[in-house]
Amino acid sequence: MASPQGFIEKHGLWTDAQQARAAEIKRRLDGGHIKLVRVAWADPHGASRAKTVTAGAFIGALTSGYNINVATTTLDSAGARTFASFTRGGGMGLTEMTGSPNLTIVPDPLTFRVLPWAEDIGWVLCDEYFNGGTPYHFSPRQLLKRQLKRLADRGMECRIGLEVEWYLLKPLEDLSDDHVGAPGVRGRALRTAPIEPGLSYHSETNFDLMQPALSIMADAYEKLGLPLRSIENEWGPGQVECTFAPKTALETADNMLLFRTATRQVARRLGLFATFMTRPAVKGCVSSGWHLHQSLVDVDGRNLFMPGANERHLSSLGKTWLGGLIEKAAPASLFSCPTVNGYRRYRPSSLAPDRACWSYDHRGVMLRVLGGPNDPATRIENRAGEPMANPYLFIASQIIAGLDGVDNKRDPGPSEEEPYTADRPKLPVTLGDALKLASGDALYRAEFGPVFMDYYTRFKGTELGRFETFLAERGIPAGNDTTEWEQNEYFDFF
Repeated sequence: MASPQGFIEKHGLWTDAQQARAAEIKRRLDGGHIKLVRVAWADPHGASRAKTVTAGAFIGALTSGYNINVATTTLDSAGARTFASFTRGGGMGLTEMTGSPNLTIVPDPLTFRVLPWAEDIGWVLCDEYFNGGTPYHFSPRQLLKRQLKRLADRGMECRIGLEVEWYLLKPLEDLSDDHVGAPGVRGRALRTAPIEPGLSYHSETNFDLMQPALSIMADAYEKLGLPLRSIENEWGPGQVECTFAPKTALETADNMLLFRTATRQVARRLGLFATFMTRPAVKGCVSSGWHLHQSLVDVDGRNLFMPGANERHLSSLGKTWLGGLIEKAAPASLFSCPTVNGYRRYRPSSLAPDRACWSYDHRGVMLRVLGGPNDPATRIENRAGEPMANPYLFIASQIIAGLDGVDNKRDPGPSEEEPYTADRPKLPVTLGDALKLASGDALYRAEFGPVFMDYYTRFKGTELGRFETFLAERGIPAGNDTTEWEQNEYFDFF
């Protein structure tokens, strides 16, 4: 008699490549060296959440998935319950969300790794589904995969490269009760000191102060299969930039999630502290950014942004994609810069853009075009992102805007040589402004879906509301300096 179908087979959730990789993983687990596996998924912030299961339970999950509940997608950045889960409709008007129900997470075998700092522990990313097999509404990874299918249906694939800045610091204290908060209230942020004095861009001597730790991290990245290209010290004290070679959009989003959580875990094991907070309250702080390099390729791997002999900088397809990014730059800010603190970065002449414009190889614009005729590395670099952004939503927002530009043949307009004085649409200057623009944008509402957009804007609105309450209770005017609330909220969470 045939064996009953498991959840994965029943709903046809894996490709042949995933099935083959799952068989390899089962054989590896039979060897007995791997004792535990972290089954991980991306929450709405783009942070890694995980359960740790035994090797035997994981083998079962490779057939039937594994049960989790929806809680991690109903909590904001300080664990505040955003929705009334124990009412009819879960506070969302969705019958399927009543009572904080279970989901089934399905491992993606292509993401399986063994953690180099814990070599008896495996790690795998999962996709979330309702128990009937329907993709979960609020899964960032599922939302990105939906946009990638739109590209695939047109014979195109998106390639993404990363430049990410972050801080490596030394803790000055151990964890104590002061650092323990409550739902909706973060405990006090750890006090830290710089690992190098900073403000000496690319100083080899200063970099060498960080080299022992960064060498260990680079080794971990390599063993995890992350396509690291470079590590360099940036301007701020302890500020680091890592760059990664381009990969497919889904691989890159997965890698970004893993890179952030791996960096923080390895740093803590070394007695150090890593944060991807955009503008932490540290002396001499220089804001951190995330520059997203994007291009399209066809089924043969040919770069579709590369201009022809009679074109300059970009192909006609690339120009309309660029036009779409400019057209939707303002509402897309919610996805490229989704935190209160991220907007501290947008300052005139700060290497962070303040308006929607482009130029060729110009670091002051939002969209920097690189490459040219006969250059297969031709691409568009979006410099508006913050390192706390959810990689799945950030990348998906670019695809949505770019395809809209292609479909509507949007003209990006002339390039700008003086971007901070150009007569171009300004980017939002606060999270509140970004929320208003995104919530009213018909394109993002159509492509992400009204269910997700209502959820996400309410979700981020709760976070913003807690910040505004903090300001009001203390009589603090809105200004440019990072507040105590932001330091507590983001410094250790990201």
